[in-house]
Amino acid sequence: MSTTTTTKTLVPEKIYDMLLNAQTADKVTVHFKDGQVISGALIFNPFKGTGRLIDVEKESSIDFAIENIRDLRFSRS
Repeated sequence: MSTTTTTKTLVPEKIYDMLLNAQTADKVTVHFKDGQVISGALIFNPFKGTGRLIDVEKESSIDFAIENIRDLRFSRS
């Protein structure tokens, strides 16, 4: 008997649209396919399909490509 776990994964077009909207958000939380979950300010280049997530508190940043994102959430003040 095998057990399977399903995880929520958004389609690339939906992620692209959400990233465009998230650029005006105060904080974005990105869930990557490799299991990482990172929050911060977002810079997104829609032409290249890449971006950078900047964690101001930790003084760090991470570059990403759309195909590496599983899900994202954002909030505005």
